[in-house]
Amino acid sequence: MAWLVLIVSGFFEAGWAVSLKLSDGLSRLWPTVSFLVLTIASLLGLGWAMRFLAAGPAYAVWTGIGASVTAIIGILFLGESVSPLKIASILLIIAGVVGLNLAGGH
Repeated sequence: MAWLVLIVSGFFEAGWAVSLKLSDGLSRLWPTVSFLVLTIASLLGLGWAMRFLAAGPAYAVWTGIGASVTAIIGILFLGESVSPLKIASILLIIAGVVGLNLAGGH
């Protein structure tokens, strides 16, 4: 259950990052509200999951999901550029998270 909460929290992290971008410096109401709600939900989920999981792998999964999904959303929906280096970097983030988990969580 802790892994599921952690994964969902990672997606919430991507959501708050995108909301922050769409808020135009916290000057637009609904993206700002979304940012605040998703930030709180993401951090609460991370905090709860870390009660049961090792800190390093848990944090790596949370940030890895957040960074990767945010980059993919930026490419697909926000008009950000895509390049082989950007794709390779996303894959390296994922590989790093997998490597930390294979190395042992406890």
